[in-house]
Parts: sequence; C-alpha cells; structure tokens
Amino acid sequence: MKSMNYWLIKSEPFKYSWEDMVADGTTFWDGVRSYGARIHLKAMQKGDICLFYHSNVGKEIVGITRVVKEHYQDPTTTDDKWVAVDVQAIKALNKPVTLAAVKANENLTNMALVRQGRLSVGPVEEFEYEEILQMAETKL
Repeated sequence: MKSMNYWLIKSEPFKYSWEDMVADGTTFWDGVRSYGARIHLKAMQKGDICLFYHSNVGKEIVGITRVVKEHYQDPTTTDDKWVAVDVQAIKALNKPVTLAAVKANENLTNMALVRQGRLSVGPVEEFEYEEILQMAETKL
C-alpha cells in the first residue's frame, strides 16, 4: 500500500476561490510557472490530500481537496515543461486557519507555507496536516 502525501495549493480568491472549487467539484490545477512548485505537482499522486489556501486576500487555509489525476501537460500552455493535476473538493474547514495562526503555532515553524511563502504548491508533513485540522476544528 502506498503512503499518502499532503500538499498545500494556493489560489487568489478573486481568480479561483474555495467557493469556485466547491461549485466545480473537480478542476485542473494549472498555470503554475514556478520550477519549485512544478516539482511538487509532478510528485503528487492520485489520492494525495491538498489543503486549499486563499493567498493575498484572506491568507487562510479554507478547505481540503484530493488529487484525482496525476500530472499531465498544462492545457494553458504549449510549453511541455509545465504540468497540471486534477483536484476534487472534499470538505471546507469548519474554521479557516489564517497564515498568522500558522506562523504563531510553534509546531508549524518549519512548514513550507512559512519557510517558502511565495511557493504556490508546497509539501505538508503529516503532523502539520493533523495540526491544521485540529486548529480548524475539522475531522476528515
């Protein structure tokens, strides 16, 4: 049995919000043009869990998605070095977890969201994921 990985994906709510994700049900996560984020997209496996983060406005983790299709050519570009994955909305967090709350939590000081704040797709350790769910008063 393969182990599950956890990730954090960021979206600016005015471009694509959690509400849009829920309305669509499933979407392709495209438009990533960072080499660091691309490495993470390529590492994502079907069934992996992603925390959905509203960047710029809100700056908070608001929901949980699941990877339903592994990386493929990003349909928004003809440049074959960029990839997308498909994600499916699973659940909204009962209580959004702000970036300030993440930074204030001593268990999350090494989280990629804190260390590499500009990265649009980043890894999340299992204990970090569990801590976020606890902060959000959410069970999956």
